[in-house]
Amino acid sequence: MADAARARKLAVRIRQIVSATIEMQIKDPRLGMVTITDSRVTSDLREATLFYTVYGDAEAVADSAAALASATGVLRSTVGKQTGIKFVPTLEFIADVVPDTARELEEALERARRADEELARAREGAAYAGDADPYRKPALDDEDEDGTEGTTDDVTDGTADGGVPADDELDTHRQRSTP
Repeated sequence: MADAARARKLAVRIRQIVSATIEMQIKDPRLGMVTITDSRVTSDLREATLFYTVYGDAEAVADSAAALASATGVLRSTVGKQTGIKFVPTLEFIADVVPDTARELEEALERARRADEELARAREGAAYAGDADPYRKPALDDEDEDGTEGTTDDVTDGTADGGVPADDELDTHRQRSTP
């Protein structure tokens, strides 16, 4: 077993070598605009997986996959010559799905944006079914007799209009108790 850091360094080096070799040496007409996006090497340094993307339609992807499969031997020998390791890992090419996933996410986000815009347009002329603020708020007294600001903790004195007793209530009016 090799060190994980060594495997990562070898993976980066293999990606660089294969990218340069595809660009400069491989002259297969089926090979489209291929980009090596990532590479991984197993911990025993025996197998290397290279992820690639192809610019174009499904036919270009299929043609590039066939071209990479036919060029695997040349690419592996080039990796062996340039790395100088005892055992050259086998190369496996896998089409990268990250760009497709990113495109699907962008489309989903765009659908959500359009739905939000429709909802905003529908909401423009709408009015509340009831009051704009359905929650009751206690009335605040401006000032009490002693000059302090009224709070919502004040106890009402049981009068009909919240503090001013009616004529018939004057006899039964009780003083507020202070805590």
